[in-house]
Amino acid sequence: MLAGRHVLVAGAGVTGRSATRALLAAGAQVTVTDGAAERLDGLRDQLRADLGGERAEAVALRVGLTEPPAGVDLVVTSPGWRPSSPLLAAASARGVEVIGEVELAWRISAALPEPPRWLAVTGTNGKTTTVSMLESILRAAGLDAVACGNVGLPVVDAVLAGHRVLAVELSSFQLYWSPSVAPAAGVLLNVAEDHLDWHGTMADYVAAKARVLTGEVAVAGVDDPLVADLLAAAPAARRVGVTLGEPGPGQLGVAGDVLLDRAFTADPAQGEALIPVERVRPAGPPGVFDALAAAALARAAGVPSAAVRDGLAAFQPVAHRAELVAEHAGVRYVNDSKATNPHAAAASLAGYASAVWLAGGDLKGASQDAIDELVLSVADRLRGVVLLGKDRNVIAAALARHAPNVPVRVVEPGDDEPMTTAVRAALAMARPGDVVLLAPAAASWDMFTDYPHRGRVFTQAVHELTRPGGPGHSQAR
Repeated sequence: MLAGRHVLVAGAGVTGRSATRALLAAGAQVTVTDGAAERLDGLRDQLRADLGGERAEAVALRVGLTEPPAGVDLVVTSPGWRPSSPLLAAASARGVEVIGEVELAWRISAALPEPPRWLAVTGTNGKTTTVSMLESILRAAGLDAVACGNVGLPVVDAVLAGHRVLAVELSSFQLYWSPSVAPAAGVLLNVAEDHLDWHGTMADYVAAKARVLTGEVAVAGVDDPLVADLLAAAPAARRVGVTLGEPGPGQLGVAGDVLLDRAFTADPAQGEALIPVERVRPAGPPGVFDALAAAALARAAGVPSAAVRDGLAAFQPVAHRAELVAEHAGVRYVNDSKATNPHAAAASLAGYASAVWLAGGDLKGASQDAIDELVLSVADRLRGVVLLGKDRNVIAAALARHAPNVPVRVVEPGDDEPMTTAVRAALAMARPGDVVLLAPAAASWDMFTDYPHRGRVFTQAVHELTRPGGPGHSQAR
């Protein structure tokens, strides 16, 4: 399949490195390009350490290619590269196939004597929590399972490691570059405006997300009318709905105080209880919904209800997702740096009756309507708002229109340490019983390396300002 082919890898980051190793193992001739020479140097050093000097030197490294070299008949791109980038556009114009690392992993896995089972998760929000819950459930069932994909571990590494079940988190970028991936079961959690700067239109973004529903079992959140329509139109042999309401036959949902399965059970009319709502973490509707989605995929793979219960009970929420950082003077400080779009921020704020909201960053092309809708949905929960980052004024304008009585502090770029300034301002606004919530509604790239970096800086600022004798300790009420 790959032996003897000349493959160009676009991007020398984490997925590019994994794709390179997999292609070399398959006998391909490999060229790697990246805009940063230091990343290519790092790749060379890593290959030397992993494979030895001779095999590492066989990889051609080229800085900043804008056209595929002669003889290249396949391009494997890192997910963040846009179709319009000069190199990928030139490859397509020449008739050279362009795929992503996930598609490469799918093709390698399909050629194995015993391919692993793929259980895939996508959605605008909740992907990492759901896929991590799924991994916990699968392991509670005694299966050789691993979470991979957008959660951190490249899928091709998980395939080559020989894991039997893959809990695969897929971004819209990864799905776009994965034309033939059809998981054994896939879930579409939700869809809201995000990454429109990459996809161009909402329709293109939705089409990429809907690819997760093309396998044997399609699962989707039917409380969202758009997602419910996508599920109804899915080509999967079996379609299963997930709802925060009481489930109908063929659905999973909440009945009274328990998560209930009425899809993968011998008696759909009666249903099968999975776990009490109060035992699900993170608490609140988003956490419960993610648990239902993870349970649906696990049940599609034949996992018994007892393992679903045990896996969810053992699950610990991922870092930077509704993470309690500290409690000080009756105020809780919560890090939800992973809330990188308006939909995620609205879900986060919905869990608190009174919040001082820290927001802002790179809105990734989100429309003004999306920001207005966010502010309208949470205005009655806001004690105050502190804004920072590139698109802070877009959110400020929406607040001025739709929540004019809410105090707003805008942190300007000239402040010495913007996050410390923001937390100090939030501390001054908060009252006992409030939550100071970092739920930015935006990406972090304008000010931080990534959302974990932003979350760590927030956490550090909170600890510094609320420690005994610290700058903010005297503001205790």
